[in-house]
Amino acid sequence: MVTPDQAYDNGGYIPDASSYKDRWAQAASVWRESLSSEGRARLGLAYGRGARNRYDLFLPESAPRGLVVFIHGGYWRAFDNSFWSHLAAGPVARGWAVAMPSYTLAPEARISQMTREVALATEAAAADISGPIVLTGHSAGGHLSARMRCADVALPDAVAGRIARIVPISPLSDLRPLMETSMNADLRLDAPEAAAESPMLRKDLRDIPTAVWVGAEERPAFLDQARWLAEAWPQTDLRIAPGRHHFDVIAEMEDAGSPLTRALLDGL
Repeated sequence: MVTPDQAYDNGGYIPDASSYKDRWAQAASVWRESLSSEGRARLGLAYGRGARNRYDLFLPESAPRGLVVFIHGGYWRAFDNSFWSHLAAGPVARGWAVAMPSYTLAPEARISQMTREVALATEAAAADISGPIVLTGHSAGGHLSARMRCADVALPDAVAGRIARIVPISPLSDLRPLMETSMNADLRLDAPEAAAESPMLRKDLRDIPTAVWVGAEERPAFLDQARWLAEAWPQTDLRIAPGRHHFDVIAEMEDAGSPLTRALLDGL
């Protein structure tokens, strides 16, 4: 029988999983330095008072067509924005600015606080860049991007009205199963917060088209989580990327012409 920890263990079922962290960090550093040398990276911009309330902003060669906000994953307990800079390459090549915020992690913060911080980061980046906004994120970041569609999350009307599309990648949409995992020692989810922070349970939704993206080779629990959200929300499609697992499903964001980048930006 699969235990809750096994159900949500991604690395334990991905070959050479331990190498990905260093590979992400190296690729992100090289790309970030390249854009910095061209004056197209604005790093460490503050959006709040917390130590991790910072975002990096990557700019295209000409005036941005709009803003993509990418929210990183790590089960709300790991990583920061510096591991993912290279994922801005695809949208930037398409003429879009990309903001990548960090946020306070568990156990220092509860998930409800992280939701508020992502809303603040989105508001701050929107003040820097005009035009339509696309929200996306991976895993825990997929959850947080999806939460921005929920009307209980405080966003100024002027910002919320600019959000043209949300693309949660491999999102956690129902947090209740995570209360049975060992990671909940850090997350501190209880039944009320797990329900309130579960996007699939929210019916108070902003009118924003949404495409849930997930890899075909992900753990069954993540395929379920993606399907649950797509089935629970109107104006929501489910896209299953063939051959992709939880750690490489985001790699397509580096390519301006990839199916994932097209799902983010085509038609906007």
